[in-house]
Amino acid sequence: MIWNTRNSAYTFTAPEFPILEKQNWLIHLHYIRKDYEACKAIIKEQLQETQGLCEYAIYVQALIFRLEGNIQESLELFQTCAILSPQCADNLKQVARSLFLLGKHKAATEVYNEAAKLNQKDWEICHNLGVCYIYLKQFDKAQDQLHNALHLNRHDLTYIMLGKIHLLEGDLDKAIEIYKKAVEFSPENTELLTTLGLLYLQLGIYQKAFEHLGNALTYDPTNYKAILAAGSMMQTHGDFEVALTKYRVVACAVPESPPLWNNIGMCFFGKKKYVAAISCLKRANYLAPFDWKILYNLGLVHLTMQQYASAFHFLSAAINFQPKMGELYMLLAVALTNLEDLENAKRAYAEAVRLDKCNPLVNLNYAVLLYNQGEKRGALAQYQEMEKKVNLLKDSSSLEFDPEMVEMAQKLGAALQAGEALVWTKPVKDPKSKHRTPSTSKTTSVQQPLGSNQALGQAMSSAATYRKLPSGAGGTPQPTKPPSLPLEPEPTVEAQPTGASAQIREKQV
Repeated sequence: MIWNTRNSAYTFTAPEFPILEKQNWLIHLHYIRKDYEACKAIIKEQLQETQGLCEYAIYVQALIFRLEGNIQESLELFQTCAILSPQCADNLKQVARSLFLLGKHKAATEVYNEAAKLNQKDWEICHNLGVCYIYLKQFDKAQDQLHNALHLNRHDLTYIMLGKIHLLEGDLDKAIEIYKKAVEFSPENTELLTTLGLLYLQLGIYQKAFEHLGNALTYDPTNYKAILAAGSMMQTHGDFEVALTKYRVVACAVPESPPLWNNIGMCFFGKKKYVAAISCLKRANYLAPFDWKILYNLGLVHLTMQQYASAFHFLSAAINFQPKMGELYMLLAVALTNLEDLENAKRAYAEAVRLDKCNPLVNLNYAVLLYNQGEKRGALAQYQEMEKKVNLLKDSSSLEFDPEMVEMAQKLGAALQAGEALVWTKPVKDPKSKHRTPSTSKTTSVQQPLGSNQALGQAMSSAATYRKLPSGAGGTPQPTKPPSLPLEPEPTVEAQPTGASAQIREKQV
């Protein structure tokens, strides 16, 4: 404001911007328009005029470097900003984010803690600290920080990260509770609805799973994750044609999805189109060569087609990736038995019995092999162990025994004179339900072979989720400084909720 003697009044003039800040508006304008080349040219000019002391120009230059993938260069520039303005929490947040992207999670937590001292009510800092602690496997600290973030400001992403912690810990019930709260907060988020539906699917609660997957498809009819999960559920109940119709839709969106081709292959397996099943499973194996479920299914289909050498190949590969699963050793023993390698078949059965404490078919198959080899005492021991497992499982409302398995057990029990007390059928709930009575025929003095082993095939399929990481430094930049976005870890196999397991029983092999 200047006194004008001619008019005897004050006149107002526009203030002149300090030289350090006069180009900030133009830098900001080019940045939000994503005209990065022009933006970098103006930044270079501005830094030359200010001798490298313009904080905003350095800040935006660092953002552009990070967008271009030059994380280390962006880190150095953000550190320069932190030196120029040490009391600014945004600068420290960006330094920590660059450290996170470089995989230096411990260093990132230290910088985030320093930023938290400057701004204790920033939910992003708490959220990002929680994500860093997830990578450091410090789940208790991660939960505390994520809960603090929710207390300050509720966001979908924070709920997702909190649910992933419970999934990593194997606590499905707590994960479901978190996702239920998230759906109440954001009922139109298709990712939350799909994940919750998958968790219910994994627990076998099909009604709620169908409800949430249906809601997800209502809001987004092209959501391939929900479609894949719905197809998997239909496949579980034996409706292979409808499942294949769903999978055709998914194939248009994600044609290179290993779970998709695995599920398609097992649909053909259920329809007894074994050549088509192997073709689809081979494609799934090509896309995911280290997925033991696909190798398991390939071994199962080859066993069904009596291609025992190929079955041995795929089952051995599956065991290398999943060495603690007893059923794999059982199927491997079936293949070895048919390849007439009886000693190794016995070793495989012994390992299967050691690992699997609940599946009676492992003991049944082992008992059949021992009986056919004349080892009645060992066969009787395995048969009695099978009876114990059956007695523990027969009261389960979801348990159903394959009639062919029941028949074989009855024949073996009659041959060993030990099958009178075996009860395979469930308690009577429906008067129209049929029951099989154990065979009471007398055994002959000459031992007769009981035939080939029985094998249970469990075609496992998973509706894997895919998530894209944030593509840049943050949201819409402001002339002061563009804010950062909360961190989000890359998807891991353990953290991802899997789809339904399509239970398919194998024919007698």
